[in-house]
Amino acid sequence: MQRATAIRHAEQYFDSKSFHADLARRVAIATESQNPARGAELTSYLAEELTAALNTLGFNCKVYESPVGKSPFLIATRHEGDDLPTLMSYGHGDVIRGLDAQWREGLSPWQLHEEGDRLYGRGTADNKGQHTINLGALKSVLDTRGKLGFNVKLLIETGEEIGSPGLDAFCRAHKEELKADVFIASDGPRLKPDRPTIFLGSRGVMSFDLTVDLRSGAHHSGNWGGLIADPGIILNHAIASITDARGAIRIPEWRPAGIAASVREALADCEPGGGADSPEIDRDWGEPGLTPAERVFGWSSFSILAMKVGNPEFPVNAIPGKAWARGHLRFVVGTDPHDVIPALQRHLAREGFSQVTVTPARDEVMHATRLDPANRWVKWAVESIERTTGKKPAILPNLGGSLPNEVFADTLGLPTIWIPHSYSACSQHAPNEHMLSHIAREGLAIMAGIFWDLGESTTKV
Repeated sequence: MQRATAIRHAEQYFDSKSFHADLARRVAIATESQNPARGAELTSYLAEELTAALNTLGFNCKVYESPVGKSPFLIATRHEGDDLPTLMSYGHGDVIRGLDAQWREGLSPWQLHEEGDRLYGRGTADNKGQHTINLGALKSVLDTRGKLGFNVKLLIETGEEIGSPGLDAFCRAHKEELKADVFIASDGPRLKPDRPTIFLGSRGVMSFDLTVDLRSGAHHSGNWGGLIADPGIILNHAIASITDARGAIRIPEWRPAGIAASVREALADCEPGGGADSPEIDRDWGEPGLTPAERVFGWSSFSILAMKVGNPEFPVNAIPGKAWARGHLRFVVGTDPHDVIPALQRHLAREGFSQVTVTPARDEVMHATRLDPANRWVKWAVESIERTTGKKPAILPNLGGSLPNEVFADTLGLPTIWIPHSYSACSQHAPNEHMLSHIAREGLAIMAGIFWDLGESTTKV
């Protein structure tokens, strides 16, 4: 009965609009990590907003400077007993740029706005709304039981949207302080809006620039067409050599050796889709012979994010001297991230495109991670969610996108379980970002159940 009471308490936190009030305060703090002028907001979010909330829950909080850059970290701890299991959790307080002028009339990135089933505001989906749900669920268990029944180590960073610079170094330096038995956090989307989801890692990601720089300036096409090489044509042919016509990767080092049986089993009842606003899945795109779920969660994918040759806004009759594109690889466990660019360079050389240079787009690379779906913590989490909701959650061996999960899985050596409270059509990183109210309410119930059950567990490493 007490478990049900804690869950009702979490739902009442949403129904009473207390959740909305907490999230509105947090959305109003413009924590744009991509904006160098927002350093004060990043610190304020941790040192004032979250510290105040966590202190009321009996946490000890300390804000640390980043080992690199200007993105501070918060470690909050609540210790109830040496013989109890210890949970590590995580969130990020920074958001992508607000893009204020691009939001729909009546909306602002820095004001929470409720409209039907949607809560609009920058950070509602990524990640303020998600860690607000988890904090609310912790409070519900505390208010019901009088204690958690486990220890908590919570890490909040403020640089995730710029690649989490310094996160790995920070966790290495605080490894003993962050020692735990299991990692449970929330970010990213559900598989579908109405299906609870857990994912156990993330695909890695690397972006790089492809450049063909043949000469200074452009030259009249009437005088020079057919006489001098066109960098745009060279670059387009080079890009076309990376995949076949349906986007299947042709570089052997980028291709997984296969899909493990436990991964195939977990994905067998998973059908990707983000709801009514999502694009239709192209069944004939990507690696042949795979289901849509296997293509996005069990395989690697290559994309071109942007291209430029000449002056696209005002074309002129001249052959440009330079062409550029931004390539983007999402990769799964088994791909060597240190060999992604060298493998591409070897491939281009084999294909005769020695004019194309490849350079990393940024220093930070997120590695691929994956907890085995057969792990005991996974079975425990699935049973808890099913008990709370009556629904079998989707089990994704890894997120299709990328998170700094290698820091928690590899550096800290923890089994990692992510329980997302968003959906893929949330306009994350775009104007009109929002979270769905019914997911937020159900998320509060799920996490209250998870935290209640963890308090009854004697499982330790």
